[in-house]
Amino acid sequence: MIDSQRFEVAVPETAAGERLDRFLSNAVPNLTRSRLKSLITGSNVSLDAVAITEPDYRVKPGQIFDIVVPEAAPAEPQPQAMDLEILYEDDDLIVVNKPAGLVVHPAPGNPDRTLVNALIAHCGPSLTGIGGVQRPGIVHRLDKDTSGAMVAAKTEAAHQHLVDAFASRNIERRYLALVWGNPRPTAGEISGHIGRSPRNRKKMAVLRKGGKHAVTRYKTLKSYADGAVSLVECKLLTGRTHQIRVHFSDRGHPIVGDPVYGRARSKRGSNLSAEIRNDLDALPRQALHAASLGFTHPTTHEFLNFEAALPRDISALVSSLERLQQI
Repeated sequence: MIDSQRFEVAVPETAAGERLDRFLSNAVPNLTRSRLKSLITGSNVSLDAVAITEPDYRVKPGQIFDIVVPEAAPAEPQPQAMDLEILYEDDDLIVVNKPAGLVVHPAPGNPDRTLVNALIAHCGPSLTGIGGVQRPGIVHRLDKDTSGAMVAAKTEAAHQHLVDAFASRNIERRYLALVWGNPRPTAGEISGHIGRSPRNRKKMAVLRKGGKHAVTRYKTLKSYADGAVSLVECKLLTGRTHQIRVHFSDRGHPIVGDPVYGRARSKRGSNLSAEIRNDLDALPRQALHAASLGFTHPTTHEFLNFEAALPRDISALVSSLERLQQI
């Protein structure tokens, strides 16, 4: 390596006949194959001062390729400083406890003031570029009104490692939720293909045909007022859009406060005091929190696990239910 933005790679005998993009992805592991393809097609890879622009070019022993990695382009989302609860940060990644109400990524209707904007402002130059753009690598998302632990990559290599870990399900994710009713059995798995609802394209649903396989493992930690409301722990074996919300709603135990997948409160709610019923009804978002996140670090290969404390709104509801149980 000549410097941080330039590489020289010689082709050994063992790589004879390999595609250029495949060979370079093995020779320069901190750049993803997709990134190298874009560098090749963008005339940033040369042989004897002549640009090679075909990713499927077959390499020959003794050839020396020169790779120029342009400086990361400024991020399109603008940096916007916000208070963040940072659970962990190093040169490769950052883990935060996302608050409810914060959108993860800019999108129509939420063009700014997102977690991505906040991370760009906080991380600054330590973001070395994902796909050539100076931005954090978002590898999973939490709904706007779901709180809890989230990881984002700061380098391209860390981003690819985490993407692969999520794809191979080598990530441990534990959620806590308040649901209506008392799930039966009290512990088990909910499975069912999830896809767009045929009745409402803005919602997801468990489908008999089509959709993607989804599995949620759950355990009831405590039930209150003869099963009117339960605190459940969920572990995701897959990661589909709105998975926990859809699975529990389909089972007849929607998450408390869920404005999309909620249903009429169970008659067992009559066992709750008027005060607690009002508190539950007044919750402005689903009572769902990503309580912990575990994964193998992309550089040290150490397994890390991060806990995100229950936010004040859900914690207050649990405390009220606990007091009711003691009466």
